[in-house]
Amino acid sequence: MRRPTVLFPVLAVGLALACSGTRQDTPFGAPGEPLPGLSEAELARFESGRAWFDHGWSPEEGLGPLYLQDRCSACHDLPELGGTGVETRLRGTRFDPVDGCDPLLEEGGPVRQERSTPLAQALGIFREEVPQSATERFREVPPLLFGLGLIEAIPSALIESLADPEDTDGDGISGRVHRLPDGRVGKFTRKAEVATILEFAEKALISDLGLTTARFPDEETLNGVPLPPASDPVPDPELDGGIVAALADFVRFLAPPAPEEPQSGAARDTLAAGSRLFQEAGCASCHVPTLRTGPHEVAALSEKTVPIYSDLLLHDLGPDYRGVCAGDASPTEFRTGRLVGFRHREPYSPGPALLGLEETILAHGGEAQRARDAFAKLNPEGRRLVLRFLRSL
Repeated sequence: MRRPTVLFPVLAVGLALACSGTRQDTPFGAPGEPLPGLSEAELARFESGRAWFDHGWSPEEGLGPLYLQDRCSACHDLPELGGTGVETRLRGTRFDPVDGCDPLLEEGGPVRQERSTPLAQALGIFREEVPQSATERFREVPPLLFGLGLIEAIPSALIESLADPEDTDGDGISGRVHRLPDGRVGKFTRKAEVATILEFAEKALISDLGLTTARFPDEETLNGVPLPPASDPVPDPELDGGIVAALADFVRFLAPPAPEEPQSGAARDTLAAGSRLFQEAGCASCHVPTLRTGPHEVAALSEKTVPIYSDLLLHDLGPDYRGVCAGDASPTEFRTGRLVGFRHREPYSPGPALLGLEETILAHGGEAQRARDAFAKLNPEGRRLVLRFLRSL
């Protein structure tokens, strides 16, 4: 797989970030804190968005009629606001090798809303079910939101330069860009089906909270059947653009958490050994330690090193690593998982089950088979070193 010169040497840069966290152009912060270097106006936008992120919405404000949670923070509060959570959401899709992905929009869309407001319940509306026509169903855990603004600021051209869809170099890895219907490069979600944080926020608002916006002005349906107007008397769109922009800014300005700082020379040696084995096994071919943002109007996001451990490309992980489909991504294709902030979340797997760390690595197949096999061949101490390194990120 091709690599831009900005990323080399991968191991040296990875160790500098993972073992010291001292790169001056990497804007680390504690979990839930804003990026360092934001202006007063940007910090004000961050704080405004934080308040809306933790706001509990009522049916009188537009919540529902079908929904999953009543606030963003319900799913993103561990270890702090903007993190992950213990709540999950169920998705269902239908995939055909010839026709591609069907998100089941005519049957309620891919996300199943499992709660309803009292007014909806009085009308006999309780929850959505995964339709029988679905060929895949998958219960997913909330992603960490820390550092997403930096990812948004990574130039699409840099991501495209990493792609090798035809595996021209013969290394068994054929990562590809998820090109959206309008030509943009997808960066967010497990399937890289979303291009910007604003869209990411608006999709979550309509699918998880049942809050309509200018981009998504229509209420969700009950497995494709429109809800009666009496179930939601609040005029659409229910959220104005200012609130949506504030929520997006909160997510955009969240700092990536710093990796663990070794407290002794022995700990530093342990992490260095794990990082070296991670590289030698070939894991860094997809989990690229760092990428760079381009010029940006927000100085705190401009030309920064992002300790991402991802190439943001879709990779086919084989028939045993299967989820839902999305856009142009098949059920077995996943965007390379970000490992920044890895120690702040568990379980780790974005695939067919909620697995522990070593189980997740051993479940990799397809394009990751060589790296998986190399990890499996390590002696117990070698595997322990890799796991220790990953848990330090």
